[in-house]
Amino acid sequence: MNGYTWAIILYALLLVGVGFIITKRVQGAADFFVGGRKFGPALLFITMVAPNIGAGSTVGVAGLGFKVGISAAWWIIASSVGTFILAFIVGPAIWQLAKKHDFYTLGDYLDYRYNRNFRGFISLMMAIGTVAIFAGQLMGIAWILSAVAGISKTMGILIGAVVVILYFGAGGLLAAAYVNVIEAGVKLIGFVIAVPFVLSFVGGWSGLEEKVIVNMGDAAKAASYFSFDGAGMSTIVGFFLMLTPSFFISPGLIGKVYGAKDKKTVIIGTCLCGVVMLAFSVIPAFLGMAAASIMPNLTERELALPIVMKECMPFWASALALAAIFSAEVSAADAVLYMITSSFTKDLYKAFIKPDISDAMLLKTGRIVAVVAGILGVCMAIVLPNIITALSIFYSLMSVSLTAPLLFGLFSKRPSTTAAFISALIGIVVAVFLQFGNGGKGLGMLNGQSTAIVLTILIMIFMMYVFPANKKNSNL
Repeated sequence: MNGYTWAIILYALLLVGVGFIITKRVQGAADFFVGGRKFGPALLFITMVAPNIGAGSTVGVAGLGFKVGISAAWWIIASSVGTFILAFIVGPAIWQLAKKHDFYTLGDYLDYRYNRNFRGFISLMMAIGTVAIFAGQLMGIAWILSAVAGISKTMGILIGAVVVILYFGAGGLLAAAYVNVIEAGVKLIGFVIAVPFVLSFVGGWSGLEEKVIVNMGDAAKAASYFSFDGAGMSTIVGFFLMLTPSFFISPGLIGKVYGAKDKKTVIIGTCLCGVVMLAFSVIPAFLGMAAASIMPNLTERELALPIVMKECMPFWASALALAAIFSAEVSAADAVLYMITSSFTKDLYKAFIKPDISDAMLLKTGRIVAVVAGILGVCMAIVLPNIITALSIFYSLMSVSLTAPLLFGLFSKRPSTTAAFISALIGIVVAVFLQFGNGGKGLGMLNGQSTAIVLTILIMIFMMYVFPANKKNSNL
């Protein structure tokens, strides 16, 4: 094993060790699922930013940057806009309800606002989608291990799964939050120091432009590569319609909001996360472009980030940078495992199979589900072709089924349970039809997922005013 491999192994052992130490503080289901509702602004920020800068925002965006250039940054920018909406609009409102009614999951809110059947339907969609996104995070870990140690994708996926399952399965959200402190620190430092080293290696910005022009052999294509609209407006608008809602309706992020000690903490911690994401947005896109300038014939674009980190810096900086990527993927993977565990355990098993389950048994069941979900994620990661494909499955399912019911239901008494079901069902059917029957294309410049999301919003607005809910049955 080389030095890079040892650095990753020792770092992984550190994360697992911290997770098991924190396990002693997990006294019940509240600690496992919502961290005991004790998070201050700093800890909430850390546990938010750690997963939000994950496989999609690092390895995935660098892969997009390798292909389309600087406009790949819109993926993270669109995500940060959703984070700001969570900070100032959705987060404070749903935290107040969670505190009052002792919610553990987003499903608890959906049951309260609509009914248990809608909760079960959405939880099932989230369970399917979150297994896909967990697979995406595992693929990100695998690409790192492939680049630094030359191991196979399958073995890398297995190693990543074992690390995440061990520390999250032991301590849940509370353990993940403290492990995230280490991960976020390593991640932000690693990426910040990478930029000047890589920029120097490629000869500065002008050197990067020259190399790209030579590789492409076309000045017009190169100009588009360095343009913020180079990916095309349809793609960029699609990012916003797919990703922005996902970052204020995500069950994982809302679960973390529940862990805040007060409303002010929700606003400060989440807003700071959005600011950091916005500042970070161009970094992985630039690193992907740098990889394209020195390795234009790279066949697997998702190797772009780990390879450029390894080849363009001295060993100490490369080791830290690779640990930063590993941190990004592992922290995002634990957030997704949290979503899967809460959906299956609290929203499906307790709500529909064993309502009288004890607190101790709920905690034990959560740990078992974490292991089983991890195994399912491994299987899907081996089958799916790339990270962006895996993430798109999750974001599409979540956005088309949850955006309208959550957003309109949180701030108005008019949406009925019927309206929530109809908007979600039609959105899912349309998204699936356009994706597989129309090559992913939607109306005009919109793609299939974007068209479905817009349609769900229009349906909800129509139902709100034509068939409003009976106010006496509303829990708003």
